[in-house]
Amino acid sequence: MSGYSAITGWGMSVPEKILTNADLERMVETSDEWITSRTGIKERHVAGPGESASTLSIAAARQALARAGIEGKDLGLIIVATVCADYPFPSTGNLVQHALGAQCPAFDMQAACSGFLYGLSTAHQFLANGSMKHILVIGVEVLSRVIDYTDRTTCVLFGDGAGAVVLSASDEPGGVLGFTMGSDGARPDLLWIPIGGSAEPVTEEGLRAHRQYVQMQGGEVFKFATRIMGTAMEEALDHAGMTAADMDLFIPHQANLRIIESASKRLNLPPEKVFVNIEKYGNTSAAAIPIALCEAIEQGRVYPGAHIGMVAFGAGLTWAAAVVKWTAPLRTREKVRDALPATAAIGS
Repeated sequence: MSGYSAITGWGMSVPEKILTNADLERMVETSDEWITSRTGIKERHVAGPGESASTLSIAAARQALARAGIEGKDLGLIIVATVCADYPFPSTGNLVQHALGAQCPAFDMQAACSGFLYGLSTAHQFLANGSMKHILVIGVEVLSRVIDYTDRTTCVLFGDGAGAVVLSASDEPGGVLGFTMGSDGARPDLLWIPIGGSAEPVTEEGLRAHRQYVQMQGGEVFKFATRIMGTAMEEALDHAGMTAADMDLFIPHQANLRIIESASKRLNLPPEKVFVNIEKYGNTSAAAIPIALCEAIEQGRVYPGAHIGMVAFGAGLTWAAAVVKWTAPLRTREKVRDALPATAAIGS
């Protein structure tokens, strides 16, 4: 048994197309000032023709594998966290597995915005008990496909993208030190897509009512998020035998700047310990934390020995948090580019 699991590779991919607040002003009754003051978002990336959850996942995964110094054939499992799978079935994980030349099981995990941390915590169990050596965990969303661009309360919030990590078994103390997960399914209607499942199949009437798109009771979700983010992070820290003061970097779910500020205040963290990139990407759901992690590394805010706290909340309602001690060497962008196939893009 290894006993530990550490992040050894990381990567991200976002569509080239950017939708700014100015663009949205021409599409729906809103303004840059209204969006920015309430959410902190200035722009978001949206998928174009030929882009999907699988294509974004594959690009991010190739970066992560290159940084970890392994190939698809070395993976023991692939977990894809998403609510925007390419198809109802098969899973996006299966498509990624084939594209990477992996010879391992693969599946999708659906926990909305908490999905990446659900996947990270699940992968940790397989690695810590010695079942596997390397697991690829991806958070990916193409929410632009399920957003109603006539609904100003939701269309300004979400963006598309993918982030991936390779989690590897390790004998070195560190890596995933603690985590927590939770759910409360009493009010699924607080944040959901009402039709398209077995409870309510797609009908012409449902389509005319725009029930195929994301619907959210924003005030209720906001209250839930401000309550659960700090609590979940404190639980994960407690499992790791740490307090908030021990964190070197806090990476919260990038859903709303006011929610991030509330959680940071609850944990008594100074701004320099809190990572925020919501202004560039909006809420990318399960992709938000791995994308933020990649950017934090790129900016030099992650280093060997750093303790990183990550927390998310999402539809369900769900929540999750994890504490990671960074142990991986930080491979440069140039080294990763050299290791990638010619067709695999680096960064965004």
